[in-house]
Amino acid sequence: MLHGVTGSGKTQVYIEAAAETRKTGRIVIVLVPEIALTGQLVDNFKQNFNEDIIVIHSRLSLAERGDAIERARTGEAGIIIGARSALFVPVDNVGLIILDEEQDSSYKQDETPRYHARTVAAVLAKLHGATLLLGSATPALETYALAKEGKLRYLSMPHRIGNRPLAQVLAIDMRSELKEGNRRIMSRALQKLLADTLSAKEQAIIMLNRRGWATFVMCRSCGEVINCPECSLPMVYHKTSGKLHCHHCDITMDTPKICPKCQSRYIKYFGSGTEKLEEEIAELLPTARLLRMDRDTVGGKKFAHQTILDKFKRGESDILLGTQMVAKGHDVEGVTTVGVISADAGLNLPDFRAAERTFMLITQTAGRAGRGEKRGKTIVQSYNPNHYAVLTALYQDYEAFFAEEIKRRKALFYPPFCRLIKLIFTDENEERGKKRATALADKFRARFNAESHKIIGPFAPAITKFRGIYRTALLIKTADLTSVRRFLRNENVPIDPKVIIDIDPLNMF
Repeated sequence: MLHGVTGSGKTQVYIEAAAETRKTGRIVIVLVPEIALTGQLVDNFKQNFNEDIIVIHSRLSLAERGDAIERARTGEAGIIIGARSALFVPVDNVGLIILDEEQDSSYKQDETPRYHARTVAAVLAKLHGATLLLGSATPALETYALAKEGKLRYLSMPHRIGNRPLAQVLAIDMRSELKEGNRRIMSRALQKLLADTLSAKEQAIIMLNRRGWATFVMCRSCGEVINCPECSLPMVYHKTSGKLHCHHCDITMDTPKICPKCQSRYIKYFGSGTEKLEEEIAELLPTARLLRMDRDTVGGKKFAHQTILDKFKRGESDILLGTQMVAKGHDVEGVTTVGVISADAGLNLPDFRAAERTFMLITQTAGRAGRGEKRGKTIVQSYNPNHYAVLTALYQDYEAFFAEEIKRRKALFYPPFCRLIKLIFTDENEERGKKRATALADKFRARFNAESHKIIGPFAPAITKFRGIYRTALLIKTADLTSVRRFLRNENVPIDPKVIIDIDPLNMF
C-alpha cells in the first residue's frame, strides 16, 4: 500500500515501477477509477512509454476495443491502462497491477457481477506472481487496517513534491452564516476568497456534490414532496430544462404548477445543486469565466470531461465548479483556491461509511489547491464543523481519522471486523417480497449465533421501489463468510432470480 498525501508524487512512483517491470518483459495493468477523470495520469504514462500503452474505457467502439485488446494479447503493448474492466484483458505474464485511488467506490461494480476490482486484482496478482500496488491519499479503512496488521507492506509519502506545504484550510460554520443573515450557498469568506483569486489572475475549484438547481420540490400547504413515480425518491429540479429529473432511473417529468395532492399553488423549490451554484457565482462575480463539470454537462458526450479540463488547464476559465468529479486526480498549477460546499451533507446518510466518505471527499478536494509555487487556500463549509471526520480532514490527518473511526467500527461489528452480505428481495407485490425476506431472516437467526453472525432487517432501503419493482433488504454481518455462503446455497438464494446478492457492498441503502 502506497499512502501519499495529495501532491506527493504517487504517479511518478507508478511510472518508475512500471518501467522496472517492463524491463523484465512482464505486463503492467494500471487501474484508475474513471478513465475520463484521470487523463493526466494517462498523459504522464504516454510521455514515458509512448507506443507501449493501450487504454481501455467504455467510450471505445467495439472495433477500437478489439484492436486495443489484440495489441495487448500479441505483445505489441505491455502497459494496460483503464477502469475496472481492464483487469479482464486476456494477457499472460502480468508482473505489476496498480490501483490508483484504491479507495474509490467506482472500483465496485453495482450490477451483476458485483465484483470489486481490488479483490479481483489481488487474486489476479496471486495467479501471476505479480506485485499489487494500492495507491491513495485516503486509503479505504479496510486496506489501511490490513497494512496495520502487516498483511500489506506499508509505504508512506507524507510530504508533497519539493516539500510544498499543504493548502491552508479554513472551516466555516454555516449555522453562523445563516444567523447573520447570509442565505446564499456560499459563505462570505468564500465569496471574498474567490474575488481575491480572480484579482490575482489565479484559478479556483468549487465542489458541491449535488447536481441540478433544487434537490427537491415540495408543496408548502400540505408538505407533499414530488417523488419519482417509478422509484419513490424525490425528483430534482433542473432549471436548464425546466423539468424534474430522477437521478436514479433517469426519467423526467414536467414541474407541476399545482400540488397533485391538495391542488395548492404554493409549490416551493428546496436545496441547492451545481446548476444553482453556477447561477449564484455568475451573479456575485459577473466577470468570472465559469466551467461546470457534472453529469448534466458531460453525460453522453465523448471525452466531454477532458474537453472541460483541458480548457481549465489552458487558463480559459477562472473557476471550475462541479460534483465530486472535480475532486479526483486533477493537477492544475494555477489553482490556488478550493471551496468545498456542504462538505458534511453525507454525514446524515444511514450508512456506516458516511464519516469515511466525508473525510475522503474533503481531503481529496482540498488537495487540488496549491500544486504550483504558491500555497493554496481551501474553505470547507459545514453545518457540523466539529465532527471528527471534518476536523481530521482539514489537516489531511488520516491517522487521527482512522484511530477514531476504527473504534466505532469495532463497537458496532462493521468492516474490517466482519464481512457484509446485502440481500435485496424484489417483487411486483410489496408484501410478498417482505414475507420472503422475513422467512429467510428467521431461518438465519435460528441457524447462527448472534456474536459472530448478525442480520439486520428486513428493512426498506432508501430506494424502496425501482422502475416499478418493490425492494426489501437484509444485511448480514459475519466473521465466517464461508458458512454463510453455505447457508444461502442451501436455501437456494443464489439461484432465485428475485434476489440480488451483493457481497462486501459499498452502498448500504
